[in-house]
Amino acid sequence: MLDFTLMEMPLAASEKRQPFRDARGQGSIVFDPARLRQATPAMFDAASYGADAQPIQGQGGRGAAWFVRGEFGDAVLRRYRRGGWMARLSDSDYLWQGEDKVRSFREFTLMQRLCRAGLPVPAPIAAYYRRSGLRYRAAILIERISDVRSFADVVGNQGLEAPWAKVGAAIARCHRHAAHHADLNAHNLLIGGNDDVWLIDWDKGRMETAAGKWCDLVLARLERSLRKIHRDQPATLITQGMATLREAHQQALQA
Repeated sequence: MLDFTLMEMPLAASEKRQPFRDARGQGSIVFDPARLRQATPAMFDAASYGADAQPIQGQGGRGAAWFVRGEFGDAVLRRYRRGGWMARLSDSDYLWQGEDKVRSFREFTLMQRLCRAGLPVPAPIAAYYRRSGLRYRAAILIERISDVRSFADVVGNQGLEAPWAKVGAAIARCHRHAAHHADLNAHNLLIGGNDDVWLIDWDKGRMETAAGKWCDLVLARLERSLRKIHRDQPATLITQGMATLREAHQQALQA
């Protein structure tokens, strides 16, 4: 294991920051002190968990996420990966534009805010970046929600019996707080055994000033993903399901 130097710098009561420097560069970690006494760069390396790191299979993400277990409990470790043509240059390096632009830190801060508001979002545990020159890499640890399936899978198994209305109401709760999910596809909605709904993967999400037309764009993105995933099903399935979802969304938004 590489030697590194940690320098604690407390922020708000709900988070601490630990800059570090080692042979591979320098960076910083922000974490929830209620879940961790101290954070280290090794926490963001899947290999450091040994058999307790299980790659997450299936759709969603870009093949860089693991279920892990540590002193913080069960969590999801996700590395930030590029998509599209930029991935041809580098699939995990981002241009350094200052710490306030670091993807993992922005997602951590947003998710903490949403959790404090009581919204259906898993709690962030820690986030990190490692910088080398004008490039950086990032990762985040997020609370694992147990015994859930993606909305994509639930619709595939239950069709119109899936909890369309509950999903619409859960999305509306976030929209009432002006929380804008940047990529709400059917894999980023998790359904629990009691049809509890969770919105995950808030990378590039942001806070708006109020609910507005952007809410319709979020629902349109969800509908496109459902139609793509279930393109072998009758088109009326998604049409009717989304009608139920939108009605519940509108009612909850106005409640």
